[in-house]
Amino acid sequence: MPHLLVTQLRFTRSQLMRCLEGVSDEDARRRIEPMNCISWIVGHLATQEQYFWVESAQGRSIAPGLYERVGYGRPPSTPPLDEMWKLWREITAAADTYLDTLTPELLQTHLKHRGEPHPENAGTRLLRNIYHYWFHIGEAHAIRQMLGHGELPQFVGDMSHAVYHPE
Repeated sequence: MPHLLVTQLRFTRSQLMRCLEGVSDEDARRRIEPMNCISWIVGHLATQEQYFWVESAQGRSIAPGLYERVGYGRPPSTPPLDEMWKLWREITAAADTYLDTLTPELLQTHLKHRGEPHPENAGTRLLRNIYHYWFHIGEAHAIRQMLGHGELPQFVGDMSHAVYHPE
C-alpha cells in the first residue's frame, strides 16, 4: 500500500485531469495574460514531477528540454495539449516507480541533485508537489471560466480512493 501522501498526490493528479476534461487544444493554448495557458500548466506540473521523482530520485530524465519550454521563469509558451498530456503521463508513470517505494523513514531523507542534498526532505517535497498541483488546478479552473466554459467541476471530487488511514 502506498504511503498516504503518495495516495493524496495521485488523487490530486486525478483532480487535474477532472478539471481539464474536454478542453480542446485550441482553448488549452489560449493565453490570458499574465497567466500561462492550460497546456503550459500540464507541462509545467510534469517538469516538477520529473525533477523531484525522476531526475533527483532515479537519476534519469524522461523529457530532456521540457523545463526550457515550460519551467518556472521561462518565457511564456503555448505547447500542444496532446504533447503535454503524453509527457505528463510518461513522467508521472516513471515518478510512481519511485513514489511506490516511499516509507515514513524515506520521506525524512534528502534527495540529491548534482551531488548536493535538497534543503527539503522527500516528505516536504511531496507536500510541495501536491500543493503546486492545487495552485495550478485553481488557475486552470479560472482560465476555463474566463474562456466561457460551462458546467465545470465543482468542489473536490470523489475521495473514496484517497481516504485517510493512520501510518
